[in-house]
Amino acid sequence: MLMFALAAATAPPTPKPTATPGPQTQRALADYKAADSAMANQWRITNAFMKGKDAQDHRRSHFAYADALLTSQRAWISYRDAACRVEGGVHAGDVRQALIVAQCKTALTNARRLQLKGLMANE
Repeated sequence: MLMFALAAATAPPTPKPTATPGPQTQRALADYKAADSAMANQWRITNAFMKGKDAQDHRRSHFAYADALLTSQRAWISYRDAACRVEGGVHAGDVRQALIVAQCKTALTNARRLQLKGLMANE
């Protein structure tokens, strides 16, 4: 009897089953993937534009447009991820957490895409 008790005490814990996202969360994740793809496409366009500005620096300002854009994009990704983690944290442990995070990332990513596009219109 003691052997069974010791074996049970040292046995690895049974892993909890992973929840499958529901249809609403799956749609939100697909929306985020589409928004991220559109933003990445806009990033490539805006980055090429900024590299062109660097090459045509008529004012000789020596401002590194493309480098500044890359730095801002990296900071924005960190911001987006942290902001959405906090927003989803309100529902920590709840099935809605993944949905809220995906919706947040979609909204911020769509806004960033428009911001990147706008950087080319300021000429």
